[in-house]
Amino acid sequence: MSTEDAPQPGFDPNVPSTPVSYPIKTLEDLKQRTYFNSFHFQFNRASIPLSYSSVDGASLPNRRRMMVCHDMAGGYIDDKWIQGGSNADAYAIWHWYLMDVFIYFSHNLVTLPPPCWVNAAHKHGVKVLGTFIVEWDEGKVIAEQFLATTAVAKMYAERLSELAVALGFDGWLINMEVSLNVEKIPILKEFVSHLTEVMHSSVPGSLVIWYDSVTIDGQLKWQDQLNDSNKPFFDVCDGIFINYTWKEDYPGLSAAVAGNRKFDVYMGIDVFGRGTYGGGQWTTNVALDVIKENDVSAAMFAPGWVYERKQATDFQTAQNQWWNLVEKSWGISQIYPKVLPFYSNFDQGHGYHLAVGGNLASDTPWNNLSNQSFQPCLEFFGDAATETIQTFINFKEASYSGGGNITFQGVLQGDAYITRRIFQGEIHLENLPLRFTFSVKAEGSSVIGLSLEITNKKDDVEKKTLILLASSGDALLTIERFSANFSTVIMPHHVKKLETAPEWIIQESNVTIKESTLTGIHALCYKSDPKSTSSDYHAVLGHISIQASANNMVFPSASEWHVESQNLNWRSDSQGNKTLSLKILWKLISNVASIFSKYNIYVENETNELAQASKYVGLALVNAYYVSELLIPAGVSSVKLIIQACGINGDFQELADSPFLRLCVEDL
Repeated sequence: MSTEDAPQPGFDPNVPSTPVSYPIKTLEDLKQRTYFNSFHFQFNRASIPLSYSSVDGASLPNRRRMMVCHDMAGGYIDDKWIQGGSNADAYAIWHWYLMDVFIYFSHNLVTLPPPCWVNAAHKHGVKVLGTFIVEWDEGKVIAEQFLATTAVAKMYAERLSELAVALGFDGWLINMEVSLNVEKIPILKEFVSHLTEVMHSSVPGSLVIWYDSVTIDGQLKWQDQLNDSNKPFFDVCDGIFINYTWKEDYPGLSAAVAGNRKFDVYMGIDVFGRGTYGGGQWTTNVALDVIKENDVSAAMFAPGWVYERKQATDFQTAQNQWWNLVEKSWGISQIYPKVLPFYSNFDQGHGYHLAVGGNLASDTPWNNLSNQSFQPCLEFFGDAATETIQTFINFKEASYSGGGNITFQGVLQGDAYITRRIFQGEIHLENLPLRFTFSVKAEGSSVIGLSLEITNKKDDVEKKTLILLASSGDALLTIERFSANFSTVIMPHHVKKLETAPEWIIQESNVTIKESTLTGIHALCYKSDPKSTSSDYHAVLGHISIQASANNMVFPSASEWHVESQNLNWRSDSQGNKTLSLKILWKLISNVASIFSKYNIYVENETNELAQASKYVGLALVNAYYVSELLIPAGVSSVKLIIQACGINGDFQELADSPFLRLCVEDL
């Protein structure tokens, strides 16, 4: 997406255009619900529901938690392009396993999280909050208006709740950065209380978080701790985000005031280091250690510092290094896989190419966090030069699916092998056969197997065993080689190469385990020929899929779909070329809710009913896509737009069987 496509000052949200995310800037727009009349509203709805991580469903776990507040250059940058942008190096977060709550922050009145953040976070079990902020002189006027009466305040609370429900995110951060007349405080408390109540009744597990700002006596005076000046707001919502200029004893003091709600106290840390305890930046862990010691929660503000400020290394390395500090101090918050089917192609939501089923679909740089797959929990080992095998997400080498893969490269001698963590999960196995499928592309005798950590608990005693899903090869030699370190060695029952991309080897292995839990997946790097004279090792893991053996995806035929167009707009130039803009919508004729995770959109130009090769156009997470100024060369008689459904297990429908919309090129 070029910057020329960015919304201009005269941007009219009711006029069809490339879908974007944007905030609500006035109370009047919030009151009148103008957002719901926007052309962009349908596209801004998140499509991935929250993956629950706690034992009682939607509630946050009863432990200290990690909240992350994203604040970058006013917000709505590369992430505003709902159908994707063109910045392969766009900012992204992939350490979701280290957090519980994600806040999208900007200095607009109502900050609505772009759906790409909600989709990526929800996939990993992380709640997402929008922001309602009132600040500066303008904010005082706004506060007087929305706190005019209790009834007015409740109406605005209901408007905010309605937006969160309609767009699919999980609640609000309330930041009142203004001083108030003390008579407005009871109305403000009622606003916070009512918002919390209506959010809870509409979205189980939703959150309303109060920012440590205005006090109970109406002063804008940051307390940097939970105390009598801000506790009345804390008492009527789900938690408090403490300002980040606290002192060393404040977490403990706050915990004492909170009592049995100490985990609802989130001690703020400004990663930029502006007056924050410990200095933030590369010493953010200093503050985390103190917070952890006092057993309260943490709220990290603006971790995009790693991206916005020049670092000694490239962003990928710096990001992994910085979050490694967080992991070492705080520990892991989320684990996955937890449910089946499970699929990951390790896509971070940006890249220089995009593949579908081992074949290159597009070589155009792109970014779209909605396309982010489950992120591997790769360990950071520090100096890569000292590592025998380096492990990293590779955006440049060809992918099996999406825009990335896990590459393992380095040196491996003879009979040696190395394991690398990919996922830490919790799948309960009940004597059902599971089918593991993974794709590998390797050089020489380099191969990859999967090491499965199986945990069995009996009489409160945990026992861990390892199962190896080996690469194809000599079964007797492989079993003999690894049986000392693995309780079971399983050879693949099916191995295939793609005709169109023979460098990829797809392996399937069946596993049946009784009454145990799959708690970890590691890659096992080894040589198929231990006697090889070359010690070079290079192998690529393209994807992992886990599903019940009988779980095959069945796609409806093209005739079972209804596809239509809206907002059709043709334009032509003097050379006979035309451009096409339109909105495509599709649904199953049966009106049964579709179970597909996403849709790839392709176009085929047809000349006298002869189709040219299909071309990838973009990605849709909802059942609609806006095609903007698609170039139709002279001589094309019709245009065929194809909607390729993709399953949550990684399967996808063949283009020839997919629903489509055919348009005859008008003689303009």
